[in-house]
Amino acid sequence: MQKNNPNSIEKALEILLAFTPYNQELGTGEISRRLGLHKATASRILRTLAEKGFLQQDPRTRKFTLGPAASDLGRAYNNGLSSNLVVAAKPFIDELRNTLGETVVLEVLSGESTVMAYVAEGPQRVRIAGTVGDRLPAHAAAGAKAILAYSPPETVERSLGKDLQAFTPRTITDRKAYRRELERIRRKGFSLDREEIDVGINAVGAPVFDREDRAVAAVVVAGPAQRVTGAEDSELVREVKETAAALSARLHHRGGIQDGQSEAV
Repeated sequence: MQKNNPNSIEKALEILLAFTPYNQELGTGEISRRLGLHKATASRILRTLAEKGFLQQDPRTRKFTLGPAASDLGRAYNNGLSSNLVVAAKPFIDELRNTLGETVVLEVLSGESTVMAYVAEGPQRVRIAGTVGDRLPAHAAAGAKAILAYSPPETVERSLGKDLQAFTPRTITDRKAYRRELERIRRKGFSLDREEIDVGINAVGAPVFDREDRAVAAVVVAGPAQRVTGAEDSELVREVKETAAALSARLHHRGGIQDGQSEAV
């Protein structure tokens, strides 16, 4: 049985990485010069990668781009991140619960609501109702606001639905006011539910980003309004933002999207 040549494998990987991050077209000569490979060597490896579907060649220009097999690998990687989000988030959520002594929730967006994907209940006597799988309204939940503030306009419109239902006298039901709220979140880097779902209960949320700069979840702390005030300079707000940033880093987010840097909405 013929053994693989480690040098050939390394060269093949270097060729694939040459197409990142924008998958621009590259010809054999360009790759040869860029990587310092003999043109015949580059041509042979390119041909093999194309046969396996990792590259595809334009019959007109004879140049290469990444192929469907490379896309399949990327999709598998992203799917793994999504399916393992709760597993990745659990230690961060538990640690934040232990630090603050309040209930902490991981919320993920789903249609016109967010889903409580993981709940770490606080030890306090007054606890927050809610279990894994419960849905919260997208226009009122702190987690949904944190996610939508960094989402494309079409996602915001789709998530809000037709009417913004009032759950308490403090629920935001005006779309212009809601958009102003999303702008505030982008400036400050955190969201608030000020007794908008349940009277007497506040929540603070911060977005979690994946490696593609997409807001895929939110870390949320909820509790009685007198304890969870949402003051910008509070330890609670700082800890929520830091936990969301740490979880984002765990998902290989490169940073630089929060605090007013998003182009969404």
